[in-house]
This record gives sequence, structure tokens and C-alpha cells, in this order.
Amino acid sequence: MAFSSSSSFAFILFLASSLLLPAAFGEIICEELPKDKCAFSIASSGKRCLLEKYARENGETEYQCRTSEVIVERMSEYIETDRCVSACGVDRNSVGISSDSLLEPQFTAKLCSSDCYHNCPNIIDLYFNLAAGEGVFLPDLCEAQRVNPHRSIIELLSSGGGGLPTPIAPQSSSIHAVLAPALPPM
Repeated sequence: MAFSSSSSFAFILFLASSLLLPAAFGEIICEELPKDKCAFSIASSGKRCLLEKYARENGETEYQCRTSEVIVERMSEYIETDRCVSACGVDRNSVGISSDSLLEPQFTAKLCSSDCYHNCPNIIDLYFNLAAGEGVFLPDLCEAQRVNPHRSIIELLSSGGGGLPTPIAPQSSSIHAVLAPALPPM
């Protein structure tokens, strides 16, 4: 009998804390993130945050963090670490979501480095899916980059994507829902 009531109490305590803890720590809402934390973050909803650029009426440029429709299946409430941003060679001031950087050998070398590829699953998941959208399997691209960096770029360009990659989320267009597949094999 005592075990039953202590189990019930433990369950009620667990349930209450699981409901109250997110409120205590706050959830991540893309629109509330500062510009320098927006790119490569994932909202509590599991959707990627993206930085958008707007021209104000006076001609000045304004940046806003928005929630995209790109869903990350196994991550939520995540702000990318400075260590991963540096290790992977990404830029927190990136506007939109685009595969264009995969054409740059220096970027691909950092993305495929052990420091990034094995320690930064959020960034790897993003670029795995961007590469897949261009008909390229990121592990194959990384292997080709290790063997011959210039050949990996040629393979990307000659993939079925019809030439240069196009942005998934241009600066001012609406975003279409895209489900991210499972994390890439490591």
C-alpha cells in the first residue's frame, strides 16, 4: 500500500514538473531570438529559425528572426553553440536557408571536418537535407572532398539538380513545408 501511494506521488510530481519546467525555462520562439542567435536555431515547435532581411521605408536594412516551415524531426528548443558555428564554418548572419555554400570548397572542408561532422548534429542535419535536395548524399560529398576537394564540387554541380543550387527559403518568398529526414549516418 505504501509503495502504491509513493508511486502515485512520484508520478504526480513528475507530471507536474514536466508541465511547469518548460514555462520556468521559457520556450524558444524564433521571433523572440536576437539576430545573432537566430540562424541555426530550432524553436520549441521543432521548426528551424531563419534570419530574414527587409528594407525599411527609409532604405535601412532590418533583420528579423522568423519561424520557417522546415521541421527537424529529432531536435527542438536548440540554439547552436558558438563552438559548432566555428567548427562548421557557418555564419550566424546567414539570411534564409540555402545550399549555395556547399559549392565553396573551404566551407565543405569545414563542414566535413571531424570536429563538425561528428559533433554538430544540428548543422549536419541541415546540410544533409540541403545536399539531398540537390540530389547529393552528404557522406559521399564529404568522402569525395577528403579524396579530391575540387572533384566534390564538380560532382555537386553535375548532379541532377540542373546546375547551381537554388535557395530553399529566399529572403522575401513564402516558405513551403519540408520534412527533414532522420539524422545522417555518422
